[in-house]
Amino acid sequence: MAQAWKCSGLRWSADGPVLVWDGGRRSALTWGKRVAFGVAEGGVRTCLGARGHACPARVAVPGRSTGARCEECARLDRAHSVAADTIADDPRPYHVYLAWFGPGMTKVGITAVERGSARLLEQGAVCFSWLGAGPLMAARRTEELLRAALGVPDRIPYAEKRAVRAALPETAAERAGEVAELHARAVALGGWPESLVREPLRVVDHVDVFGLAGLSGAVGVVSELVGGGVVSGELVAAAGPDLHLATGGGVVVLDTRLMTGWELVPDGGTELTVPVREFKEEAGVQEGLF
Repeated sequence: MAQAWKCSGLRWSADGPVLVWDGGRRSALTWGKRVAFGVAEGGVRTCLGARGHACPARVAVPGRSTGARCEECARLDRAHSVAADTIADDPRPYHVYLAWFGPGMTKVGITAVERGSARLLEQGAVCFSWLGAGPLMAARRTEELLRAALGVPDRIPYAEKRAVRAALPETAAERAGEVAELHARAVALGGWPESLVREPLRVVDHVDVFGLAGLSGAVGVVSELVGGGVVSGELVAAAGPDLHLATGGGVVVLDTRLMTGWELVPDGGTELTVPVREFKEEAGVQEGLF
């Protein structure tokens, strides 16, 4: 029986996207690389556990879930989370940022200063600019100020981000326009926390990092993995958790969060046999799996 691997998710490094496997092994992903793997025949997707600990009951979780955690582990995972507003005493400084994903899609968010731009890469931000930096609660108040005063959302669904990646403005200046305009409106607002240091507009563009220049429109999105199914395609772009794979039927998007919790095995096939939904423009021991 082929060796089985368990994926811990997609991470972004200075050199690009990397798939991380249980045990710490990493697979660097480069444009043109064939991404090919199978799901163990008869396999069941099991809960990832919480905060570094395995799920004690190894609960089966739905194939379409991007969280891959049972209800109890999901609750524990968020019990000490900045995203869930369950900690207010984190001493680290935080950045407030504006991130742009496509026309009409700009959001405000926060990330620990020590993480640099990793959070923006993980979200698939096409371009972004820092807005300010300071203590956690000051960053949170600034985020809320922009939501209340300017109507800037703090979340944009991945389906909406995917829908526009193949039709982005061609120049970096065009892509930076909405961030620049919103940055100017934001810094002109009153009511900023005194402890938050405002930062000048410096728009960082990720089109080349993600490989989006000249990207062909997707024809489908993998909806879930299934036991015995195969994923196979040539990597043409990646953004956030998504891999854009060229297959015989066109470009298909794989959200790598769907890979977690499964036992995956090497597969040299060229056919993609997992369920794919139509893309709608609105929404021996080996060194690695491949």
